Amino acid sequence: MSNYTGSEIFSSKTTVDKKDSRLILANMAWVAFALLIGGTAGLLQTLVRSGQFELPFGIGYYQLLTLHGVILALVMTFFFIMGFQIAALSRTAGALNNTERRLGWVGFWVMTAGTLMSASMIALNEATVLYTFYAPLQAHAIHYIGLTFVIVGTWISVAGQLMRYFRWRKENKGQKTPLLSYMTAINNVMWIVCTIGVASAVLFQFIPWSLGWVETINITLSRTLFWYFGHPLVYFWLLPAYMVWYAIIPKVLGTKGFSDNLARLSFVLFLFFSIPVGIHHQLVDPGIDAFWKGLQVVLTFMVIVPSLMTAFSMFAVFETYGRKQGATGLLDWFKKLPWTDARFALVFIGMLFFIPGGLGGIINASGQMNQLIHNTIWVVGHFHITVGAPVILTYFAAMLFLLPHITGRKIDKIANRLGLFLAYTWALGMGIMSLAMHWAGLRGAPRRSTFSEYGGAEIAGEWITYQVMQAVGGSFLFIAIIIAILMFLKLITGPKQTEPEEFPVAMFMDQDAPPVKWVENWRLLIIITIFLILIAYTVPITQMFTENIPGAKGFRLW
Repeated sequence: MSNYTGSEIFSSKTTVDKKDSRLILANMAWVAFALLIGGTAGLLQTLVRSGQFELPFGIGYYQLLTLHGVILALVMTFFFIMGFQIAALSRTAGALNNTERRLGWVGFWVMTAGTLMSASMIALNEATVLYTFYAPLQAHAIHYIGLTFVIVGTWISVAGQLMRYFRWRKENKGQKTPLLSYMTAINNVMWIVCTIGVASAVLFQFIPWSLGWVETINITLSRTLFWYFGHPLVYFWLLPAYMVWYAIIPKVLGTKGFSDNLARLSFVLFLFFSIPVGIHHQLVDPGIDAFWKGLQVVLTFMVIVPSLMTAFSMFAVFETYGRKQGATGLLDWFKKLPWTDARFALVFIGMLFFIPGGLGGIINASGQMNQLIHNTIWVVGHFHITVGAPVILTYFAAMLFLLPHITGRKIDKIANRLGLFLAYTWALGMGIMSLAMHWAGLRGAPRRSTFSEYGGAEIAGEWITYQVMQAVGGSFLFIAIIIAILMFLKLITGPKQTEPEEFPVAMFMDQDAPPVKWVENWRLLIIITIFLILIAYTVPITQMFTENIPGAKGFRLW
């Protein structure tokens, strides 16, 4: 019989350990640096696409495009996630021990080495293959090895994090694990499972091919293994933002979260349905039967369920807060929200972007509607208002409370004002740029192409307005990036205080409800996850080895 009581959901620990803080700060320093480099590359891309700017020093457009994708989509996000999850564990489960912390540092340095290897090849124009690195585009072997190091570095750090989580469970048998610690474990397990795909492709296909050990590569298999990883990668970015939404924002508002048990269930559903869905990115690829594409489209739509659960939970929290502030009408609570608190404003604006982002995702994953927008710049616009708005803005909000907490500083009026300027400038830039991308995509504008590649003056003239809008939006985004860097510097150099800034962690309306035991039955969760993956991928991948399909050998798919 469990000795559970509601108060046991939360650790008595209220601060992040000082030794853990140094590791967290090292990861966050990489976030700021990567944001500046990747953001600069992004601005230059929009200027080139407008046809009003030429790159100096022989820099190639696709070289910039590769840098932008790798440094922002992989490097910046990975370092943030590792740092934030270590902070979440240290805050709610207690300090990491020496072994767990050492794994965090080893992972950090392996990721750093891999980043420098990959970046050096991109700088030398030896890895202009975009962040998706589709074959038959070929990079220098050092680029692939560097990316492998980055992934392996996350594995090492994740190992330390999982050790901390399971050590808490061993030390507190019969108790519900702290919510943030549980969410971290779910995200890490999903990450280990999904990265097997990209690791297999790089180790057994791309590295031997780039070294000249083999002459050809199975393109269909390489794309399938990439997207086995590529779609859950989106949720690896997103779930830390959901951690902030569920477990931190209610505390920022001074109210309770909606439901601890519902939050755990939503994360379990993301674990189940985020991985066996990658083929919906390959709906126009030959060599995969329509049945298996259709099955993965259905599984993709299952991810809508935890997303709607999250939206319901958060807006229930917002309305509860507004009612406590005296709101009486149907939507009066909206006015009562703390719009002057940058921690809230950054998150809420990001959530609003997620509404059209989610609708666009449904279009992308739908077999027939996908035909219209596939491989157009619509997809780029969708990517930016999902990852580039709700995820990144929430990361900024997390840094707003996390950095002063671990450095003993204060969120003063200047830092908060910078956060507000960042929220609204980012929203303006992203709104203009992504809207132009969506419109141009509906008119057939291809993704990844420059102004000069559109093929004709008539076509180019039709799209130049969209390209100029993208450049304007990109310029506002770059201004927002400068504001973010200034906020980062202010948060780590601001006024010191005796008590650290609060790392807010919420309590919940169902605080005294007993834990749902099966959601922490890890054997069951992993069996269901693997079962769904086997159903979705066994036959398609087997066919790639056994049937004579386009792209199975050599470069025929391309």
